Amino acid sequence: MAMYLRRAFSYRSVSLVRTRSSSIVQSRNFSNIICNASSILCDSQSHNAATVPGMDFLRESRRGFAKGKKSRDDSGSGSDNVAVDIGPAVKENASALMDAAIVALSRDLAKIRTGRASPGMLDHIIVETGDAKIPLNRLALVSVLDSKTLSINPYDPNTLKALQKAIVSSPFGLNPKEDGERLIAAIPPLTQEHIKAMCKVISKSSEDVKQSIRRARQKALDTIKKAGSNFPKDSAKRLEKEIDDLTKKFVKSAEDMCKAKEKEITQG
Repeated sequence: MAMYLRRAFSYRSVSLVRTRSSSIVQSRNFSNIICNASSILCDSQSHNAATVPGMDFLRESRRGFAKGKKSRDDSGSGSDNVAVDIGPAVKENASALMDAAIVALSRDLAKIRTGRASPGMLDHIIVETGDAKIPLNRLALVSVLDSKTLSINPYDPNTLKALQKAIVSSPFGLNPKEDGERLIAAIPPLTQEHIKAMCKVISKSSEDVKQSIRRARQKALDTIKKAGSNFPKDSAKRLEKEIDDLTKKFVKSAEDMCKAKEKEITQG
């Protein structure tokens, strides 16, 4: 009996020791798990703390880029509304076109024969030399001997006959004579029929040049109109007035030139 009790107490002691050991092991394992979890949590927090500044930097960069783009767009849209002073260019272009019309008129009037000798009256005559057709003023020097006589001096004496033939065939009614290596052309007096015909030609030339001047004016006004809101209204009105004044100036110049030519024809 005593032996039996002793064995029972020994088995109980061993089981208690095992139970305590397992409890200690489990408690230690649980503590390790808690520590590991804590360390993971700490690591994740430290990681998040390290990555947050980077995210903030990206956000700020995006905001800065958006602001910069907006400011560029605003500045670009503002530049479209900047007023441009087109006045000098418009006036210069209109003046050049009107002046070209006056030059053309002067050239046409010089071709019209009057009762007086003029060196330019033969410029438009075309001379046939071989296979080429050349203006007379490129083949000869025309000068005035007196108010009723012209001298035609060819650069090449071999073209003398061709020059004479071309002058006789012209509508001026001239009959030049050979004088050595040059031609002498006497200007005959104008008939009343010829004077009336020449005055009609001058009148038509005057209307043609006026139309050219008015077209130049209209082109300038169209340019001002197309500028729209980019050109201030006050400046546009002032420029339109300057263009009108310029038009009147050139029209008057053309009229004066034609009147002077008519006077030269009628009065001889």
